[in-house]
Amino acid sequence: MNSEQQYIELYEQARQMIFDHAPEAMNAVRDEAFENFRRQGFPSKKVERYKYTDVQKLFQPDYGVNLSRLQIPVDPYEAFRCDVPNLSTSLYFVVNDMFYHDDKPKGNLPEGVLIGSMRNYPDLVGKYYAKLAKTSDDAITALNTMLAQDGMLVYVPKNVKVDRAIQVINILKATPQNAQRQVPDLMVNRRVLLILEEGAEIKMLFCDHTADDRNFLATQVIEAYVGDNASLDLYCMEETHHKNVRVSNVYIDQQANSRVNHNVITLHNGITRNKLDLTFSGEGAECQCYGCVIADKQQHVDNNTLITHKVPHCTSNELYKYVLDDKATGAFAGRVLVEHGAQKTTSQMTNQNLTATKEARMYTQPMLEIYADDVKCAHGSTVGQLNDAALFYMRQRGISLQEAKLLLQNAFINEVIDKMQLEPLRDRLHYLVEKRFRGELNKCEGCRLCK
Repeated sequence: MNSEQQYIELYEQARQMIFDHAPEAMNAVRDEAFENFRRQGFPSKKVERYKYTDVQKLFQPDYGVNLSRLQIPVDPYEAFRCDVPNLSTSLYFVVNDMFYHDDKPKGNLPEGVLIGSMRNYPDLVGKYYAKLAKTSDDAITALNTMLAQDGMLVYVPKNVKVDRAIQVINILKATPQNAQRQVPDLMVNRRVLLILEEGAEIKMLFCDHTADDRNFLATQVIEAYVGDNASLDLYCMEETHHKNVRVSNVYIDQQANSRVNHNVITLHNGITRNKLDLTFSGEGAECQCYGCVIADKQQHVDNNTLITHKVPHCTSNELYKYVLDDKATGAFAGRVLVEHGAQKTTSQMTNQNLTATKEARMYTQPMLEIYADDVKCAHGSTVGQLNDAALFYMRQRGISLQEAKLLLQNAFINEVIDKMQLEPLRDRLHYLVEKRFRGELNKCEGCRLCK
């Protein structure tokens, strides 16, 4: 059986149940997504944007897709200590793909700001949902659109600034209440819709964790509409385990004079594939895109970005750094497309990588595609090992080889972390990164269930 066939049969068998449990706005595009998925199938490694990750293989196992609404016997507030110290946040939990509801306060939000299930806001969802994430262009997006039963909506009205960062903690869990019941390895499909009207500002921090020692597969699609003069800081941090597969597609549309700061941090994982599609639709917009990857053992991290300059006077900056140890594999493919008429574009793309062993592999492919003649665009990539002269210098001063390597790796990766706008998060990441290099971060930080 082809890897996509089981999902085709699943949808045909469970279609009515999915429709019964999902908002009308999501159901409106579901059948079209199904037809697009059936037409495309999972992309092979011959597809340019998927050449470094075998997606077909990832989806071959028979996962117990989270359609039956498993009971979750855990209070996330008690099981996870996921707050970033000194970071004033409004905290939300998503267990698998379901919102965790209780009476604990999540923090006061400005008037007009909406955060919650898509089923509660049909008008907004119907206007914006699946407009950026086109199912005809990407099979993973199509799969997510046809199976996701609910999603998270974040709406910030005109000229409203949310001072408190919004922290969303995604928890993957597959332990049954009845010990006799067998729960299969689990697949979940998350959906997020961010809408920032003119002059709005918000900071979003998504943290991915696993709470059980099982095989998990999570697809995630984030759509972000950033209006004129609006500002979005979007942080996505993964701290799962080696049995986790995460496939995330992020779509961002920027209007005139808007600002986006997008950060992806992979501290611990199994197989991770992140895709970013960002489009400048209004003049004077700018984005800063940063990536930080630490991988060892046989972990795999693939970041793929496409930034499209459709209009003049926009600025994009990308910096992705990888540190790979053991037999880890990393990949970065970044493409900047400057369309006809997008004059006065400024773009810089940089990918720098350290391979600590001969068995570690890094694939890097920075690309520029320019159809305008008055631009400033540059790109570059490096793959290398730690500086022997620096190691020798440090060892001559009594520092052990292991400690010298750790210090150099920390200094290398901290360039990305230091560019993050949330100071408490920067401090927390400096701490977590050091623990990661010392081998002390082999499970979800703060998870009491795994101890």
